[in-house]
Amino acid sequence: MSVSTPLEPSPISHIWHWRNYPIAYQHQGDRGPAVVLVHGFGASCGHWRKNIPDLACHCRVFALDLIGFGASAKPAPEAIAYTFETWGDQIVDFCREVVGEPAFLVGNSIGCIAVMQAAIADPEMVRGVAQINCSLRLLHDRRRSQQPFFKRVGAPLMQRLLGVEAIGRFFFDRIARPETVRNILLQAYAKKEAVTDELVDLLMKPACEPGAREVFLAFTRYSQGPLPEELLEKLPCPTILLWGTADPWEPIALGKELAKFDAVQEFIPLEGVGHCPQDEAPELVNPILCDWIVAQNH
Repeated sequence: MSVSTPLEPSPISHIWHWRNYPIAYQHQGDRGPAVVLVHGFGASCGHWRKNIPDLACHCRVFALDLIGFGASAKPAPEAIAYTFETWGDQIVDFCREVVGEPAFLVGNSIGCIAVMQAAIADPEMVRGVAQINCSLRLLHDRRRSQQPFFKRVGAPLMQRLLGVEAIGRFFFDRIARPETVRNILLQAYAKKEAVTDELVDLLMKPACEPGAREVFLAFTRYSQGPLPEELLEKLPCPTILLWGTADPWEPIALGKELAKFDAVQEFIPLEGVGHCPQDEAPELVNPILCDWIVAQNH
């Protein structure tokens, strides 16, 4: 499908209150099926800025900041559990209360786990799921025996150390710097020119907000919850998997193993692209998503 010029110049930002917390989202498009875009760890709805206008030519598009990220509230971990079950419930409630109808869900990285969790939590609110470089959760407790010795021992030790307030604060303060964020992105992105000042600023701004450190540390210590294959086995709707072949964090060879599940309609490799294809190569991703959503909508 050729992607046409959107009628609206840019998405509109909104605030929705969920469990008494302000949640940020963006919306564009006034016709076609509803689509909800869900970011990965440390990102926000701005990570879909290159996708929303194109998708809005054919769909009502919503991009959601999960609680704890972006411009959404960042309550203390003692007040809310930063788990995929929490985020799945948030997505379902968003579809019901804001979108107002069942939606197609699109996720990147850990966002894929969150959207699958939402589909399983309430199948009537989810029409289909598109996954972009799904997180394999390689540091999950139940994956530990499959990891090299240094990861089997080092990961839980690091998690315990990050639970010490002074160490956790020191670690986060070293990570939440523009030069560090840029270096991490340069690892994750195969197309280095996609790592722009705009992208670094997009990730840095929420990291400077009160509560961001606690959310970051809570998730880095979270090695339980569902694995992607467990969710795919129960997924009640069709899904497609898009995968950047140059992803250094979620190896495509392991990703291809997820294609064996009945819910998976197609596994689509994206050559020479890293962990965030929707931002790195929107010219590849947008037509695939548009074609799939339109086909499923008929």
